[in-house]
Amino acid sequence: MMKNLSVLVLAVLLQFAATYTQAQIVYTFEMQTQVDPSLWRKTSKALAEAKEKKADYFIIHLNTYGGYVESADSIRSALLKAPFPVIVFIDKNAASAGALIAISADSIYMSSGASIGAASVVDQNGTIMPDKYQSYMRATMRATAEAHGADTIINGTDTTLRWHRYPKIAEAMVDPRIRIDGISDSGYVLSFTTKEAMKNGYCEGEAQSMAELLTKINLERATILTYNPTALDDIIGWLISPVVQGILIMLIIGGIYFELQTPGIGFPSLAAVVAALMYFAPLYVEGIAEYWEIGIFILGVILLAIEIFAIPGFGVTGISGIILMVTGLALAMVHIPFTMDTYFFGMLFKSIVIVISLAFFALLISIIAATQIINSAPFSFMALHADQQKSEGFVSFDSNLADLVGKIGVAITDLRLSGKIQIEDTMYDAISISMYIEKGQQVKVVKFENGQLHVVPVV
Repeated sequence: MMKNLSVLVLAVLLQFAATYTQAQIVYTFEMQTQVDPSLWRKTSKALAEAKEKKADYFIIHLNTYGGYVESADSIRSALLKAPFPVIVFIDKNAASAGALIAISADSIYMSSGASIGAASVVDQNGTIMPDKYQSYMRATMRATAEAHGADTIINGTDTTLRWHRYPKIAEAMVDPRIRIDGISDSGYVLSFTTKEAMKNGYCEGEAQSMAELLTKINLERATILTYNPTALDDIIGWLISPVVQGILIMLIIGGIYFELQTPGIGFPSLAAVVAALMYFAPLYVEGIAEYWEIGIFILGVILLAIEIFAIPGFGVTGISGIILMVTGLALAMVHIPFTMDTYFFGMLFKSIVIVISLAFFALLISIIAATQIINSAPFSFMALHADQQKSEGFVSFDSNLADLVGKIGVAITDLRLSGKIQIEDTMYDAISISMYIEKGQQVKVVKFENGQLHVVPVV
């Protein structure tokens, strides 16, 4: 009787355990691309969806050689704050920014032949960046490891900490100068194989696939949900990638430059407007760019147009317009936090330098392209190639204007040295050779030189 009761209780417990396990919700996310703003956007959406679905676990299938530190840091912060356990399955590579993301997870599993580490900050050519960049990365790696806590070990009067992720190891993945006896003493940036990571507390186990991982952590019967990016996600992610943003900025500046060189409103204006929409729209949708930042850019364009088309010369209005345009483009690149720290100002300065550099290259390319296009065979009709020689009777002005010397007229604009006058029923350009002449004042033509009428006020 007791035996049958024990069997019944065991069966009930097993059924309860199976039901409980089956009720678990596991949300999986593929992270097998370069770490960039697009990946951060998708990670943020996946975490939000996992939270909405009340997931019990969030598993990242990771395979990356790294990417942008700013994006990796954003992903790291989000994973550390996640309301559910985060597990990373490293399928071959977790290098550089990928290592930072991996150690932010609660648990790490790796496939055979995988590696984690080599988190030094490098530029696009793979060259090691100066120590101020490495210092920030060291601190970030160390803080991430420390976030997983430590056990306090009391042995008599001695108290020691046993870290779940030893912070010095995380630092050694950035800085080759850090020595750890028996672990990192070769003078090279630290990287771990799967076995080495397990030995040193940076990997909880080995698995060859996601299915094997789920079995190892007793979640093979759990409900599996997976983040599937939409076509819109892919388009927005593509538009906010640094390369595309750079091209769009160059199109904006180049379009404005070409439009200023040609009369009327045409294709260059259309190209600049479309590029501006493609630049600002995804950033606004993602909450990175605010409406007032877009307003700053538009105000800059308006001021620049006023300076060019309404105000003679180039002064405060035009310079202010250029400054506002650069500021608007740069501010749109960075998210403004509630507390503005040195990191934010560093990112803002970096954005401003990027925008100015791209604007310079856009202008340079536009000038070269304009010359090449006009001189090329298909477009040669747009330019005047014939030489008009003075010996053949060609002059740059109407020689009959010399007959106006001694004539009396009236200034129809202010003559701030130059302006317009009217003699009888005809309007002429003129230069005041004595003083400022107000609109409506009578003037006398006293000289005709280099194709220009010179006038003085009639007293």
